[in-house]
Amino acid sequence: MKPIKITYLYIAIVLMAIVSCKKDTLLNQTPPTKLTESSYWNTANDLQNYMNNLYGIDGIFPHYRGYSSLGIYSVDENSDNMVPQGENARLNGELTVAGSGGYADWSSIRNVNYFLANYQKVNASASDIAPYVGEAYFFRAMLYYKAVKSYGDMPWVNKPLNIDDKDLLNAPRLPRNVVIDSIVNDLDKAIAKLPAKSKAQSQRLYKEYAQGFKARVCLFEGTWEKYHANDVFGVSGQNGSKYLQLASDAANQVITSGTYQLDNAGIPNGYFNLFNQTDYTSSKEIMFWGAYNQQAGITTYWQNYYQFGSDGSESTGISKSLVDDYLCTDGQPASISPQYKGDDSLSHVVKNRDPRLRQSVFLYGDTVISNVPGGTPIKLFTYPALIAGDNCTTGFQIRKGLNTDFFQDSHNGPGGTDGVIYMRYAEILLIYAEARAELGVLTQADADNTINKLRDRVKMPHLNISSIGTDPKWAFPELSPVINEVRRERRVELACEGYRFDDICRWAAASALVVHKQPLGTMAKQFLTVLPTIVIGKNLFVNAQGYIQPYAQVSSMANGYNFNPGRDYLLPISLQETTVNPKIKQNPGW
Repeated sequence: MKPIKITYLYIAIVLMAIVSCKKDTLLNQTPPTKLTESSYWNTANDLQNYMNNLYGIDGIFPHYRGYSSLGIYSVDENSDNMVPQGENARLNGELTVAGSGGYADWSSIRNVNYFLANYQKVNASASDIAPYVGEAYFFRAMLYYKAVKSYGDMPWVNKPLNIDDKDLLNAPRLPRNVVIDSIVNDLDKAIAKLPAKSKAQSQRLYKEYAQGFKARVCLFEGTWEKYHANDVFGVSGQNGSKYLQLASDAANQVITSGTYQLDNAGIPNGYFNLFNQTDYTSSKEIMFWGAYNQQAGITTYWQNYYQFGSDGSESTGISKSLVDDYLCTDGQPASISPQYKGDDSLSHVVKNRDPRLRQSVFLYGDTVISNVPGGTPIKLFTYPALIAGDNCTTGFQIRKGLNTDFFQDSHNGPGGTDGVIYMRYAEILLIYAEARAELGVLTQADADNTINKLRDRVKMPHLNISSIGTDPKWAFPELSPVINEVRRERRVELACEGYRFDDICRWAAASALVVHKQPLGTMAKQFLTVLPTIVIGKNLFVNAQGYIQPYAQVSSMANGYNFNPGRDYLLPISLQETTVNPKIKQNPGW
């Protein structure tokens, strides 16, 4: 599909930043001009220009343009999938209540509400107006969804209040499911008004993406209400099944639309190559993505760190926990499969495993940099730099997301332009499978049309839901085998794409996955002869079994992560918010 073009936008004056838009580029804009209300709200083009600004809000479509990260492929550092150099403060229970700061993007919500209060002044046909109204409802839903995930109960504001308006300052927090119902209602309005993908303007929101986002929202809330039913985060009158059914229905609408299919099915390295493209316009899988532009100076720095990766510059690593979840090529878990070759070396770990593992982790001889000018040889990966200043923390160095092109590194050219993926069809298949499994109605046909299509892409054996063998290392042995395997498939397929922390929260799974867990890496002994500067116990630390233990010297991590399941699933509301409005009660445990 066509992308949104990413740039920084400048918010100004009375309404919001209103800018002109080139026909072929959505957000390649000049600084805004100040306008008054009387000179606006005349044509459908005014609506388009107004809405363009919301595409550029980082809280809606993150830019991932900062230094010292792998972009979207670093987001899972907040979970048990990855291990950054410094322990994650939230996973380790280190957050405190801030003195000030809002708990929602009220400014952006106001901008959407202002649009919805004024768009009817425009003299244009209903068909010309509808897409922009649909965009407004979608953006409000997205902004509120982000807030609910972080803080739970929220005031619902659907009129253009100022930040210091008494109606906002005195607004009570509504139960999260009431807010989610309003979000779903907004998404239904968006779905009704947005054009189908085939009829949508280039680079703009469309119906099927809104349906996919509705499925994402409803899966989150349905599982949150189900698994938090008996803890302090439980919802009065919880009805997780309602949202799970909505998630199933919305995902099925996307599936049956016939618009999408998985890319690179059966192609060697097809999974790896899905995540390093600069243009996803022709993709049948990528549902929404952001494009960068070297000519406009809108680029990223991800590949700086990937391409220096064999020198240790990634400053992160994939966890042993994630690696252990990849099945062997006989379809059995590594814990019981005779095909598993053991942990003595990286090559043994990935041997006879789900190809998605091999395509996500660097091994000796992998290309790091290609297309080098002047006949310079390509750069090949040797070993992870385990003790350099920006070292790979675990020895499992992330390869997923690598673009080997020399000019994608900003040291060698204008910077990176790999597209950032905001939603892909694989997620929709996983949402449908999980919602059906949680409702207890997943059939073999459902599995064949979802999970087994993902496995077909990499030529893995199918999941047969009637003959799932017991994995002694299942994280959730109290749940059904089907749910355990659906969760495994989600973790593997979406690894390092930023979904995992939300999954931990909505499943109420921190006790099983995080609390008192020490993140580990690969076996250290394999590197002792090839990296002679390593001294175990001095500059590299291991546990009793010889696995790299990145946080062995972090005193607060002596007993593993200190995540508090009675507090840390939600963020604290600032003292300023609870002081100004006594109706705003602090979240549990804070």
